[in-house]
This record gives sequence, C-alpha cells and structure tokens, in this order.
Amino acid sequence: MAEEYEVHGLHDHAVEHAGAPHGEHHTPDPFASRMAVMTAILATIGAIFAYQSGTSENLALYYKNEAGIQKTEAANQWAYYQAEGEKQNLAELGAALSAADANAQKKFLADIDKYKQRKLPIREKAEALEKQVADNDARSESLLHGHHRWAQATTLIQISIALTAITLLTRRRWLLNVSVGVAGLGAVLGVLALLSI
Repeated sequence: MAEEYEVHGLHDHAVEHAGAPHGEHHTPDPFASRMAVMTAILATIGAIFAYQSGTSENLALYYKNEAGIQKTEAANQWAYYQAEGEKQNLAELGAALSAADANAQKKFLADIDKYKQRKLPIREKAEALEKQVADNDARSESLLHGHHRWAQATTLIQISIALTAITLLTRRRWLLNVSVGVAGLGAVLGVLALLSI
C-alpha cells in the first residue's frame, strides 16, 4: 500500500494556523481574512487585465494581418496600373509612328484614351487600399501599445499578490503597504491601457 505524502508550503501552513482554534475559543484571525480577501480581489483584477492583454494582442495581430493583405492588393493594383500605362505608352508610340496612315493613327489615339480611362479607377483603388493599410497599421500599433500596458498591469498585480502572501507569512504592515502600492500602480497602468484603446 503506497503512502501519499502531502507537502505544505509556508503560505499553506500560515493559512491553516491562522484558522486554527487558539486554546478553548476559536478566534478567527482578521488580518489573515483581510489578506485572503485582498488576494481574491487582486486575482480577479489580474485575470481581467490578462484577458484584456490577450484581446489587445489578438486584435493587433488581426489588423497587422489585414494591412499585409491590403498592401499586397495595393501592389497588385499598382502593377495593373503600370501595365495599363505601358499599353498607353505603346499606343502613343504607335500613333507617332503612324502619322502617315490616318486610320491607324485614329485607332492608336482611341487606344490612348481607352488606357487613360482604365488607369484612373485602378489608381483610385490602389490609393484607397494604401490608406486602409495605413489605418490598419496605426490601429495595430495602438492596440499593441495597449497590450503592453495590460501586460505590465497584469505583472504588477501578480507581484502584489505575491507580496500579499509574504505579508501574511511575515505579518509586516509595511509590506502590506508596499503590496497595496504595487497593486495601485498596476491599476493605474490598467486605466491607462483602457484609455489607449
């Protein structure tokens, strides 16, 4: 029959000791209770910040991907525009070389007009795609900046949770103040991240 060993950390021991009855009367430790509530609140805030961080990162990647797709489409449109321009140039050369043949020159001049008219919507579409690329790149950068803020806020909340556990073990009030200060800084960064979106 295998024996199971349970290993308790210092934090587990402190929590059990704080909840154990002292002498004949069971008197709960209000300090430990406050630390437990503070840890639960910080963990909840940290989870929200971590979720927001992931969402911001995913959206930043989405908009960066959209910008890449649109950049390729814009390049395709510019290549098409250039091809129409080269056709126009050849038609202009044909018109110049066929000055002696009025029918041939008339056909080349009609081609010149046709290629000029085809180029205009192609150019407008390419320019519109380039504007979308710039907009999506800007959105991606803004969201990525927000992601970094969310990640920093999450990290500070996690540090505050660790400091709260150490506070419970050591019962040092100054450490509690440090934990609250770090959590406050994390909350400020979370607000800054929220405002940057």
